[in-house]
Amino acid sequence: MVEKLDVLVDGGKATPGPPLGPALGPLGVNIVEIIKAINEKTKSFEGMKVPVSLTVDPKTKAFSIEVGTPPTSALIVKELKIEKGSGDAGKTRVGNLSLAQAIKIANMKTDAMQGKTLKARVLEVVGTSVSMGVTVEGKPAKESSKEIKAGKYDKQLAG
Repeated sequence: MVEKLDVLVDGGKATPGPPLGPALGPLGVNIVEIIKAINEKTKSFEGMKVPVSLTVDPKTKAFSIEVGTPPTSALIVKELKIEKGSGDAGKTRVGNLSLAQAIKIANMKTDAMQGKTLKARVLEVVGTSVSMGVTVEGKPAKESSKEIKAGKYDKQLAG
């Protein structure tokens, strides 16, 4: 019987302690090996909580790891090195996201986003910025969103 575990770990810093150790112990698998693999796959999300799905076959000791991505808002917070989004998005601005940073976040979340094109995914990131009180390219995020839709940044978004 294959066991499936869904846990939230610190990016690149999973430990054999809870929640992983106690869940993996009874399965008789090499816990250290699994922790190393999880840390390797989550190191780009250091400093953030990352959802991880772990599938273990106790008979063969085989395991597979699927790493989810943190919420877009958490990636924006990390990228801008701010503590949190604005509590009053309409009035208070907490940071400015460059188009390059928005593209970086959209690329990190490619698998988790609905948008089929880079442009559509960047628009999702910009949309999240609106509610966080983050400007994009020095302008209110809604304005940047209109410019992206109008094709102003199509050269950068051709990737």
